[in-house]
Amino acid sequence: MIGEFSRRQFLRTAGAGVAGTTLGAMGFGGAEQAMAQAVRPFKLARTTETRNICPYCSVACGVILYSLGDRSKNTHASLLHVEGDPDHPTNRGTLCPKGAALLDFVHADTRLKYPMHRKPGSETFERVTWDFALDRIARLMKDDRDKNFQTTSKDGVTVNRWTSVGFLAASATTNETGTLTYKVIRSLGVLPFDNQARV
Repeated sequence: MIGEFSRRQFLRTAGAGVAGTTLGAMGFGGAEQAMAQAVRPFKLARTTETRNICPYCSVACGVILYSLGDRSKNTHASLLHVEGDPDHPTNRGTLCPKGAALLDFVHADTRLKYPMHRKPGSETFERVTWDFALDRIARLMKDDRDKNFQTTSKDGVTVNRWTSVGFLAASATTNETGTLTYKVIRSLGVLPFDNQARV
């Protein structure tokens, strides 16, 4: 049977076999895709899927967060996987290196997880409740607005402005959140209003 092949035919057949094996080894044979489809559901089978927005830059890419824990009273949910949202119109499932590292951002020891307050004259921050923090911010804003709000200019023109306070908005929000933020801040009369994406 070997005698029926010429040297040229043998080299062609061997070359085709090597090329096919090489293409299969490089991932063109579908083996890697089949393996990924088998592993992925196993890894995320018991997780809760939550869609969110990446907190980093002004692009506002969509992310899917997978967490373990059923949110019952005695359990603590833990995030175990982050990936891009393929249904999100901004990034269509892709993430930049910062977005891909969101898992480390969430689990970082230096991440601020609750409000902190530094009393006047103190050198250390103390943990406070959310009620205390929000009430204090609201009280300080109200006092400053009452003290510095201008209803008319020097020429008697109605201006209704509050120039002693500025506001820095988050850029990693949806259009709806951005619009509501803008309306609330402008309705207070705040003029210095900027966005994190420009800073």
